[in-house]
Amino acid sequence: MENPSSHNHNGSARAAAPAVPRDDLPDTQNRHASGIQGARVPLQEVGSSNFRLPLRYALRDGSVHTLETSVLGAVSLEADRKGINMSRIIRSFYEYRHEVITLEVVHRILSHYLAELEAASARLRLAFALPVMMPSLRSGLEGYQYYDCVIDARLNAEGIFAPLLQLGFVYSSVCPCSTDLSEHALATRGVAAIPHSQRSRARLRVVPAPGTTLEWEELIEACRHALQTETQAMVRRTDEQAFAERNAASQKFVEDAARLLYQALDGLAGVEAFAVSCSHLESLHSHDAVATVTRGLPTGLWGGIDDYGELIC
Repeated sequence: MENPSSHNHNGSARAAAPAVPRDDLPDTQNRHASGIQGARVPLQEVGSSNFRLPLRYALRDGSVHTLETSVLGAVSLEADRKGINMSRIIRSFYEYRHEVITLEVVHRILSHYLAELEAASARLRLAFALPVMMPSLRSGLEGYQYYDCVIDARLNAEGIFAPLLQLGFVYSSVCPCSTDLSEHALATRGVAAIPHSQRSRARLRVVPAPGTTLEWEELIEACRHALQTETQAMVRRTDEQAFAERNAASQKFVEDAARLLYQALDGLAGVEAFAVSCSHLESLHSHDAVATVTRGLPTGLWGGIDDYGELIC
């Protein structure tokens, strides 16, 4: 079907405008430094954020899944350069869109950014939701649990490659203090009370050790075993009862959750450094209870007190 706008007022088809040779088009981003506005200072990052495309990821069992991914690609910018050709960030990335994403592929993309954009450093951030089929606690039902995953990596001109894996894990937390108070009310006054519990979220930021392969499933299982109260994807009444029993047996303050996850990651092979942040979205309070613990990560990568807002689930 023809687009009506391709005709002029007399009904005849308009001729397409002749293409302008690319070399004759203005290149505003690469103007001389005299075109810089504001302070002539270097920029730590400039690039494209949240361009989306399906990418392929391999799981531990060898299966490959295509998942919608939000991508941030960025490079540094020297003080005497006005800007970058922003479209090159996306065009360069698209050359790798059919590959299975690994840290080796991420390293190659960053190397491409450094060369293509003549930068001193580059950053790539891939964010996606990883679906894992999980069994119910008792009924035998199954349902997909989705885990928020991020690969955030940097490469500089000296060849230093710094990858970071981030995992979001949602669990339930029952307040031990509320349990004691509920039992006290029943024992002393014969009044039934229910301890308060809430959906809670942990964020793991992990630096994989060089030369090792750290699977997403390993991090998920470490969280699951440490906390014992992962939220459920599919339940019947018997599963709900099992979940209530599990919560009673694994009550935890936010401080407990952070230390349990520290213990789990501290003993996990392939982990060089990490930061754990937890947020309990209190049903008692109008605010959240939060905690962060780290091993070997510089302060700027903790994602601590100033960054708890993303731990809402």
